[in-house]
Amino acid sequence: MAEVTAPTKTDDDMRRVWRKVGVRIIPLIGLAYVMSYIDRANLGYVARSLNKSLGITAGQLGLASGLFFIGYILVEIPSNMLLRRFGARKWITRILVSWGLVTMGTAAVQSVAQLYVMRVLLGFAEAGLAAGILLYMTFWFPRRQRAWAMSIFFIMIPLSGIVGSPLAAAMLSWGEQLTGYAGWRSLFFTEGLVTILSGTLIYGLLPDRPADAKWLTPQEKDAIQRRLTLETAQQNAHGALTGMRQALSSGRVWMLSLAFFAIVFGLYPIAFFLPTMISALTGNASTTSDVSSVLLAGIPSAIAIVAMLAWARVAARRSVVFSTAVPLAFGAVGLLLATFTHDDVLFIGAFCVSVSGVFTAMPQFWRLPPLCLTGAAAASGIALINSVSNVSGFIGPYMTGAIADATGDFTYALLAIALMLAAGLVILLTAGRKAEQSTAQDPLPQSHDTEKIG
Repeated sequence: MAEVTAPTKTDDDMRRVWRKVGVRIIPLIGLAYVMSYIDRANLGYVARSLNKSLGITAGQLGLASGLFFIGYILVEIPSNMLLRRFGARKWITRILVSWGLVTMGTAAVQSVAQLYVMRVLLGFAEAGLAAGILLYMTFWFPRRQRAWAMSIFFIMIPLSGIVGSPLAAAMLSWGEQLTGYAGWRSLFFTEGLVTILSGTLIYGLLPDRPADAKWLTPQEKDAIQRRLTLETAQQNAHGALTGMRQALSSGRVWMLSLAFFAIVFGLYPIAFFLPTMISALTGNASTTSDVSSVLLAGIPSAIAIVAMLAWARVAARRSVVFSTAVPLAFGAVGLLLATFTHDDVLFIGAFCVSVSGVFTAMPQFWRLPPLCLTGAAAASGIALINSVSNVSGFIGPYMTGAIADATGDFTYALLAIALMLAAGLVILLTAGRKAEQSTAQDPLPQSHDTEKIG
């Protein structure tokens, strides 16, 4: 009897499978990411209220913002290894619930010192979320699908600005009437409660791996796993790192860490201080100005979403380094433009360029580490890159606040951030290009692009 060969699966059928996966898991992990960035940026939303209530200065605000990253950096790698061991569903839920409780507790602080303590605790509670989600994405999407999957997922960062700004404005305006406490206290309490509720939702709905997804057919699970297994074998054949010790001692991984450090350096100072910069530019110190500045600070995030989606279509056909370097250059140029204008409309326009560039560079960068890291090396290496980059989350806001206090405005702080972005661009064009070229892989066999599922 002649051998019966399996019928082939069309590209359209495979695209439907990837869309199903994206629709099922990206909104869930995206929800966690949205809450994390809202929670990190909320000090910027309530900066002026904290100044009035606790007497906090710009420098102290920058320090409070940065203290978050002490605990975050210290336990990032252990957290990611624990996620790999216990599963994403349980570990991400643990992270969300613990940081939600800390955020609710922040609503009760009575002094700057107490605020510092709560920010340190928040960092320990939230550590591992971003790196864990990035690792989790590699459990589902092979490299060919990561260009669009990462871009859609990272839209959650600017979306957090769009969601967080109105929430903060509402709490600043009506929080005291709704809860009986000051607007900024109401904001912390509300955000913490929503975070805990998000954790319970993820616990109930997020599968750890394709094999655990009840909404995939057995054939679909098998096809996804075959694709991922084949890709891992190809990566190992091309010299990908596989062990934790290899990843932590690799010069390639450390250079990628420095490159992403520079990219993130352009994110947090802007997130924390943009409402304050807008208020300073308009010269209005009223409560109405506080709310208006918070709402205006959400405009660059809205523009960034459009830029990220548009660039994802281009990036899918270009190298990772090119796809990251171009928007990163726009990020630096936008900040330079912002330093030369005193018009509020042009200032916000320049920040739209900068924020769009930084946000767009981030998902494209994260296509690079999985090319050269697999297994335990992926868990530890991704955590290391994210951990090192988040040192800038401590340095950037503190430096920005200190320079503003010393000079009386944010001009020199913006110039310093632009220079850091430019330095990251140089590292990316050198070390990043070498890393990409050294791990260049052949395309997956056509038979795996058209494998039968049904």
